[in-house]
Parts: sequence; C-alpha cells; structure tokens
Amino acid sequence: MKAVHKRNVTILALIVFLAVLAIEHKVKSEPKAVAVLQQTAEPETGASAGLKAPPFTVQEGDKQYGVDGAREKPVILNFWASWCDPCRQEAPELNKLAMKYSKVLDVYGINVTSQDYKPNAERFVKKYMLTFPVMYDLKGQIFDKYNGAVFPTNVLIDKNGFISEIILGVLSAEELEKKIIALTGS
Repeated sequence: MKAVHKRNVTILALIVFLAVLAIEHKVKSEPKAVAVLQQTAEPETGASAGLKAPPFTVQEGDKQYGVDGAREKPVILNFWASWCDPCRQEAPELNKLAMKYSKVLDVYGINVTSQDYKPNAERFVKKYMLTFPVMYDLKGQIFDKYNGAVFPTNVLIDKNGFISEIILGVLSAEELEKKIIALTGS
C-alpha cells in the first residue's frame, strides 16, 4: 500500500507541477497592453503619396516660401522649365485655377533653374502673367528632394503637410480642377 500511496503522491505532484508550468507559460505568452499614445516616432518623409512632404524654404525678394509640416492651406508645387512645351500649355490654366482657388489653396511655381536659364524663366513668368509665387531652384535641390524626373511635375500637399498626389506631366484644366477640389474640400 505504501508503494501505491507513494506512486499516487508522485503522480499528483507531477500533475500539480505540470499545471503550474502550464499556467506560468500562459501568463508569459499573453499579450501585454501597450499604450498607443506613447508612440512618438516622426512620420516618414519622402516624395510619395501618403508621406510627409520633404521640407524646404526659399527666399524670393523679401518673402520666404516653403513647405514644412502643417499649414493653413493645401499647396501645389508646380515644377517647370521655360523650354518645356507642356509647361507652356499648362501655365495659363494653372494661373486661372490659382486665382480661382486662392482663398483655399497656395500654388508655388518652382522653376528648376538648374535645368533652365533664369532670364528665360523670368520671361516665361511675364509672358504668362503668373500671379502665384514663383521661386527659382538654382541648384535643383528642391526638385531632387521630390525625385523630379519630368516637366511639369505637380505635387499636391494637404494642410497637414502630407503628399496626396504627384502628377507627372500635364493634365487638362478640368482634371486638375477636380484634384484641387478634392485636395481643398471646396
């Protein structure tokens, strides 16, 4: 009887030991709550839709223009060159849309002067009577930040400073206006 009793105690001890191990394993493997609001990582910056727009500032005369995070109005960055036929085609329509939506949208014309000749770009601005701010990217650094490849390139940036879309080449005035309405909520 002692042997049977000893064997039962040993089996019972083994069962209790295994139960304790199982409970300990379950407790350790359960997911732990993590506070979501403690996340402090900066949003990724880059030249793609959904990413924070690469920051830049340009001084033109006594005014400073740029992109760096949240802003009062969405902005369109219009990269162009004076020798570009599609840019010539787009300029009058972009100018009309910039005036029409000036209360809810900023348009920045950025001449990629590193691939142009500044006096020609200045003549272009006068010829098309551009009413929106025009800056000269003398070394092509802004164009490079936005992975520029073609002219024109229009980068649509929302009020939170995120790129909503990059348009390569020219769109019809109607198509561009639809995108402006979506961007501004107008």
